[in-house]
Amino acid sequence: MKVALDVDGVLADVIKSWLNVSNKKRPKITKEQITDWNFWNKFQINQFDFYVELNSCWKDWISVPPTENNLSTVTKNLSNFAQVDIVTARERSTDSFVKNWLNHHNITYDNYVSVIDGPMKADLDYDVFIDDSPLNAKKFLEHKKNVILYSQPWNLHINDNNITRISKLSEAIEQISKN
Repeated sequence: MKVALDVDGVLADVIKSWLNVSNKKRPKITKEQITDWNFWNKFQINQFDFYVELNSCWKDWISVPPTENNLSTVTKNLSNFAQVDIVTARERSTDSFVKNWLNHHNITYDNYVSVIDGPMKADLDYDVFIDDSPLNAKKFLEHKKNVILYSQPWNLHINDNNITRISKLSEAIEQISKN
C-alpha cells in the first residue's frame, strides 16, 4: 500500500506561523476563523500576498510548529503498514526548508514528492491520500482515490461518506491497517 502524506496542515501547522506574520500587519485573525480554504477573500487579503507570506514562513522552518507532539512515532508506525511518501504542493524554493523541518522532527517517509498545485496530487499513483485541503479531497474522490481528511477549521464543512475524517494522525493508522 502506498500512502501520500501531506505536510502543510497535516504535519506542519504552518498556518500558525503565517498568523504570527499576518497579525502584525493586519487585523487579528485566529486559526478558528479560517473556516474556508480561500479564507483570504473573507479577510480582504490578496491571494498572492498570502502565498508569498506562507512560503516565507518556511524560510524560518525551525519556528514552524508540528500539528501534534508525537509525529515522529506516528509516522514510524504508519510506515510499518505502508510505503509513506511526503506529497506536498509548494514552490520548489521551499522544498529544502520543508525537508529540513521533516528531518528535524524525525518524520519517517520513503520519498518526497512536490507538485505545483494541490489538486495535481490526484493524478499520482497512491492508494490513500492523507490531506487537509477540501479542494484536494474533492479531486481525490473524482479520481476514485481513498481520502483521509485531517480535520482543520477550513475543512470542517466537508461532509462526504466517502471521506474518512481524522483529528489525530494516529487515527490514520487504524484506518490503513484495516486494508
